[in-house]
Amino acid sequence: MTFNEGMQIDPNRASSGGPGMGGKIALGGGAGGLIVLVLTLLLGGDPGSVLGQFTGNEDQQQTQPGAGTPAHCKTGEDANKYVDCRVVATAQSLDVVWGDQLAKQTGKKYVQPNLHLFSGATATGCGNATSDVGPFYCPPDRTAYFDVSFFQELVDRFGSSGGPLAQEYVVAHEFGHHIQNQLGDINRAQRDPQGANSGAVRTELQADCYAGLWAYYADKTPGPGGGQPFLKPLSDNDINDALSAAASVGDDRIQRAAQGRVNPEKFTHGNSEQRKNWFLTGYRTGQVKACDTYTARDLTHPPALH
Repeated sequence: MTFNEGMQIDPNRASSGGPGMGGKIALGGGAGGLIVLVLTLLLGGDPGSVLGQFTGNEDQQQTQPGAGTPAHCKTGEDANKYVDCRVVATAQSLDVVWGDQLAKQTGKKYVQPNLHLFSGATATGCGNATSDVGPFYCPPDRTAYFDVSFFQELVDRFGSSGGPLAQEYVVAHEFGHHIQNQLGDINRAQRDPQGANSGAVRTELQADCYAGLWAYYADKTPGPGGGQPFLKPLSDNDINDALSAAASVGDDRIQRAAQGRVNPEKFTHGNSEQRKNWFLTGYRTGQVKACDTYTARDLTHPPALH
């Protein structure tokens, strides 16, 4: 998905850099440790349940105190060139879409989440985090955290497309968790944290659906001041990029890569087909009510796709 080149990136939309952490932070278990952590955290798991557990004697680069949006991120042209700028521009688009649709569809006023870009390590309201965590949303401080180096991991380790909408989908998913936080649904994941039909899986699939809902409106909703939409019209390739990202982080795919077999009783995010289908549900309907994963009887075949 390509941004309109002339759109202006808000220099105050993101924070970047510190605060850094003291001490030494590392993941144990090498790639296996990363996959275990990804199963819990990737795309919006509960960081508070695992952050701080993966410590050791290996130094991680720490972020230094920083300012707002990175200085080189000024326009849509920059968002089309640089991943960190793309994250911030996507957040602005999400703010516009949800600022409009949350009120229209639920009667709730949208409150912008914080957005923080870091490199190496950072402190969060959910505990200390390193780059190995991947992107996540922390409910206590209402902040979405991104180390943009993760997006290359998504391609190299998990086989996702490297296209722009694959990356924007990740941002939209994390903002989906913020919408759940506003609507009072985010804690359902913790009440039933694992299994093929668990609250955790239903929570993650709903965030995928909300990401699709954003994609439905992103190239249609005018930006601030009634001007052009932030984004140019989506192509089939754009949607395929997002579906590739959703599939690449399905529990079945990650489990098979990590241990050679699939165990649905340990699912926390949903399988690849489910993640793609719920994204498509949001994208094809543009409706919050279509994203009700909690009452869905069949998580693989959402009602809106029948």
